[in-house]
Amino acid sequence: MANVLATERLLLRPFTAEDLEHLVELDADPEVMIFLTGGKPTPREVYAGNLPHMMAGRGRLDCWVWAAIEKASGDFVGWFSLRPDPARGPDEAELGYRLRRAAWGQGYATEGAALMLEKAFAEFGLERVFALTMSVNLASRRVMEKVGLTYVRTFFDDWPEVIAGAEHGDVEYALTRADWDRRARP
Repeated sequence: MANVLATERLLLRPFTAEDLEHLVELDADPEVMIFLTGGKPTPREVYAGNLPHMMAGRGRLDCWVWAAIEKASGDFVGWFSLRPDPARGPDEAELGYRLRRAAWGQGYATEGAALMLEKAFAEFGLERVFALTMSVNLASRRVMEKVGLTYVRTFFDDWPEVIAGAEHGDVEYALTRADWDRRARP
């Protein structure tokens, strides 16, 4: 299968139509969605409509979101993405990840995010990768820091629904190609 990536413990592959149930189940866990929707699940209809877009390429990001499968068990553990943002230009992408609660605390987020950065800079030739989360999402912030992204700013968006912790704002972390190159050299 084209665009299949691997880490020591994960297989990352493009999504297929058969992954709809995995996505619905992932987003049905209130703990997974706490910093995204306040714990509300994503309706099946939303994923049914979005899945074809998740499977489609985006310019040089021929695959921009990958299903994460645990090699040892074959279980779906979540997803990783490099999402192009047209407002920021063709040389930037947003790093994203969402994992099942059973996969938390095992280093999978760091492992997959590091692979996304490798792909972003070494293969896609991006100049900057950024990631966003709520200020209070300390676990996600820690993953960003572990893979080398640094804090850029705190900002306050006008979200349609306010969720707990929103009063502390959101944060942006980023890594540039130049910083990645410096870090990659011995």
